[in-house]
Formats: sequence, structure tokens, C-alpha cells
Amino acid sequence: MGTNGHRLAPGNETAARYRGSRPTRTRTRTREDFVNRTHTVVDSPYGPLTLVATGPELSGLYMVEQRHRPPEETFGAPGDRDDAPFAETVRQLAAYFEGELTAFDLPLHLDGTPFQRRVWAELRRIPYGETWSYGQLADHIGQPTASRAVGLANGKNPVGIIVPCHRVVGSSGSLTGYGGGLDRKRRLLEFEARQQLPGLF
Repeated sequence: MGTNGHRLAPGNETAARYRGSRPTRTRTRTREDFVNRTHTVVDSPYGPLTLVATGPELSGLYMVEQRHRPPEETFGAPGDRDDAPFAETVRQLAAYFEGELTAFDLPLHLDGTPFQRRVWAELRRIPYGETWSYGQLADHIGQPTASRAVGLANGKNPVGIIVPCHRVVGSSGSLTGYGGGLDRKRRLLEFEARQQLPGLF
């Protein structure tokens, strides 16, 4: 357990080199058969996280009782945590939960419609420790009247935390619309805020 009281198992290595790492590389594709999918489950401060891989790329990160969580049979066979992309995903998540990582750098396979993938790509531009409203997110993708559709796409983000849909809030700043539950959303935002202003906590 690190100084922030956050634990991730296995693989709790953290390093200063993660702070300020490059934005996540993303490769998006159309739907494929599930034959190349594998999964594993790791502990986190927010409960067990199911990691799903399509080949060597991360295609899912799901919390327990998450809204829009796909059926378990779509996750594929159990995978080896030492293989790509699980080993590096676990290391980077551990660094994030320790407050050492502010931007993930992992190969992603995001399976969705073109509009959903545009929204998910823009989510990765929201700075660590900050929030955007659904309207702002719609503006950023060039569709200012599509805030409702943006909210629906945000809720179906397949890779939580790493693609930070928790950083999107209501127009008044209210916490709304998080598939992992509002309590987890609040805790994630408070955690990131503490890392930005460590001297105040």
C-alpha cells in the first residue's frame, strides 16, 4: 500500500517515469469475432476490475455491477497476467492509483460506432484533475447540439478509468451518468484533485 492508501494487486510497482507520460495510443476497429479475446481480474481501490484483451490490445476495463457491462461469455478465456497487454496495464493502473501516473500509454482496441469512437478519443484529451461538461465534450467533437448522444456514448465507454469518462459532469458540475456508479465517480475525481493539490490534503 502506498502513501495514498491505494492498493492494486498484482503488480504494485510505481515509478516517477510514469508521471506525465504520453497520451494513450489508440487503434480502433470494427467488431470482430471473440476468438482472440482473453480476460483477467485484478483488485483495485474501486473493487475488482475485469481487464479484457483482444490480441495484444486492451479492449475492456469493467467494474463490478457496471452499467452496460457486456455478458461474461464475451470476455474470452482466462488470460495470463504476465502477457500483453495485462502486465503493462496492471503496472500503469498501480502507478495511477499511487498518484504517480497522470496519462496512460497503452494500445487500445475500442469496439464501437464511429461516433462513439470520436467521443472516446476526445475523452482522452480531458486533462488529469479536470472535468468537462457533456456540452463541452460535444463542442470539442464539433457537434454542439449532440450533448445527449455524447452522454450515451460516454456511458458505453468500454475501458473505464484509462479512457476517463469519469471526468465528464453535468452542466452545473453535478455528478451524473457514470456507468461505474456515482460513488466511484466521486472518489475518482476527488482522488485526482488531491494529487493536483497535494499540499492541501
